[in-house]
Amino acid sequence: MYVISRFFYSKDKKSLNQISNSETSSVGDARRARLASLDAKMTPPKVRTTRFLLKNNFVAGIPKQVDRFSKFSPSPLSMKQFIDFGSANACEKTSFVFLRQELPVRLANIMKEIDFLPDKLLGTPSLRLLTSWYSQSLLELIDFLEKDPDDKDTLVNIRNRHNNVVPTMAQGVVEYKEAFGVDPVTNQNVQYFLDRFYMSRISTRMLMNQHTLIFDGSVNPAHPKHIGSIDPTCDVVEVIKAKIPGQPIQIVYVPSHLYHMLFELFKNAMRATVEMHETSTTLPLIKVRVSLGTEDLTIKMSDRGGGVPLRKIERLFSYMYSTAPSPVRVDNGRNAPLAGFGYGLPISRLYAKYFQGDLQLYSMEGYGTSAVIYLKALSSESVERLPVFNKSALRHYQSTTEADDWCMPSKDPKKLGRYETSG
Repeated sequence: MYVISRFFYSKDKKSLNQISNSETSSVGDARRARLASLDAKMTPPKVRTTRFLLKNNFVAGIPKQVDRFSKFSPSPLSMKQFIDFGSANACEKTSFVFLRQELPVRLANIMKEIDFLPDKLLGTPSLRLLTSWYSQSLLELIDFLEKDPDDKDTLVNIRNRHNNVVPTMAQGVVEYKEAFGVDPVTNQNVQYFLDRFYMSRISTRMLMNQHTLIFDGSVNPAHPKHIGSIDPTCDVVEVIKAKIPGQPIQIVYVPSHLYHMLFELFKNAMRATVEMHETSTTLPLIKVRVSLGTEDLTIKMSDRGGGVPLRKIERLFSYMYSTAPSPVRVDNGRNAPLAGFGYGLPISRLYAKYFQGDLQLYSMEGYGTSAVIYLKALSSESVERLPVFNKSALRHYQSTTEADDWCMPSKDPKKLGRYETSG
């Protein structure tokens, strides 16, 4: 399958390949056979057809196009700008012109970074399938530059093609871990990449959804005041469905994003509470508090599910650390969001960060955990957080593990009770 050409340090490519071949030779025959078996089992006829087309230079111009559009930085929009684009006086042509220029830039920037993943990860069946989706979508977006505003099929087709990007990427990570294991450098690089990759995906779907929903000529009868996927008066309390005294608390936000975050936090809190108190006749309440300040809207969810040790908090946000079962490929939109592959918390945090918010966990081992979601109170400050490929990003993929500059505790402490001399 197609793997984006390396654009930097091409003079070192030979040495990189030699290193890769040396590393591959050190991998046990059983692991290599397992990966080959995965390839044979998981590569459908459509993928093999794509491989044939790519082998015959069907998309030979893709590296050049990636290089071309990645020279530009994405243009983040604020929630207020999204609202203005979709207001009653919105101009479809203006939205269309922005979209057809912005989408190739966002796609090319993240495609540039895909190539800095480990070669063995890029070689898994799932990653080869995923890179073919991105290559095809970039080609269609380039063709989209010549279209007129009435064409929405291109956007819908691209959006649908990328429906299963999250589980496909997750499956690729599982394939890689099972075949080759994980080392600290790879873990660090993949974590950095996936945060940026999934954030990029959230942003491109946001742009496509807004344009297609606003200008398709119909109104959602269940949500007539929505502007695309945005609710200008999103009642956070209503989304939480909790009995909280006082008036509704409203901000401009995307209810589906909030739902994804809350679903994951409620699921984790309920599971921990039941497991901690399985022998009790009653279960302690999960408490939710919402506060709207001048800058932030804060949601705090507290449980008494026993908590987790401090050293495990950051692991809960790790893609490589997840011990969840392999993701199940499903197309049913009714399935629970983010379920099945252990990425619920890290992707929920990305949803929060997308518009300059955050999601943090505070735990007391032996008692319980508090999860806090921070959202911007003002739509003018809710600005997209977008990855951009530049020299700073490149340095992250070139980093290596160095000696820690803090002393590590010894596993065998010295006996300081009395002075001892060697005999």
